[in-house]
Amino acid sequence: MRLKQGSFLWYLYLDKVHCLLSVRNVKTLLEYFHLLDVHGKNTLNDVLFYHFLHHATDLNKTQINLVFDLLDWSAVGEIGFEQFYVLVCILLAHENHLEEQFMYRHSRTVFDLLDLNGDQIISPKNFGMYRFLFNIQKQELKDLFCDFDITGDHRLNYQEFKLYTIVRIDKLQKRQNKTEENAKRERSILCS
Repeated sequence: MRLKQGSFLWYLYLDKVHCLLSVRNVKTLLEYFHLLDVHGKNTLNDVLFYHFLHHATDLNKTQINLVFDLLDWSAVGEIGFEQFYVLVCILLAHENHLEEQFMYRHSRTVFDLLDLNGDQIISPKNFGMYRFLFNIQKQELKDLFCDFDITGDHRLNYQEFKLYTIVRIDKLQKRQNKTEENAKRERSILCS
C-alpha cells in the first residue's frame, strides 16, 4: 500500500515517536474532512470514503471496502472524523515505515479495530484480512499466532497482542542499533 504522490496526505507530518499528527496538521485534516463531507453531516459515507482512498492510495476496491467496514464501528454506513483520523495515522505510519511504532504506541486502538466481533479477541482470519494496513506478511502472521497465543485458543487477547507489539518494537530497535553500529564501524575504518 502506498500513498499517491501529490495527494493531500503526502503533505502531512506524522511524529515518528508518538505516531500522531501535530495540532496544526489535525486542524488541516479536519478542514479537509469537512471539504470531503459534501452532505454536511460530519461523516463520510462509503462512496465518499471510496473516492478519497482511491485518489489518495493505491488500494484496490476490495481493500477500500474492507477498511471502510473496519472503521464503521457502529455499522451505520458512515465514518466520523475520529475514524478518519485513525485511518490517516495508519496510512502515514505505513508510508513512513512506522507500522511497528504505531502498533506499539496505539496497541489498544489497533486491537479494538481488529476485534471485529467486540469479544476482546482477534482471530487469525480477522487479522489476516487487514494485515496489509500494518505491512505484516503471511508467514509473520502465522508466527504471531504460534508464538504469542499463550492461551492456546488460536486467537489473541489484548495482553497477548500487547506482548507481540512490545517484542516487535524491541526487535526493530535492535535492528536499528545494529545498523547504526555497522555504519559507525564503516566510518571509522574509512577515516583511518
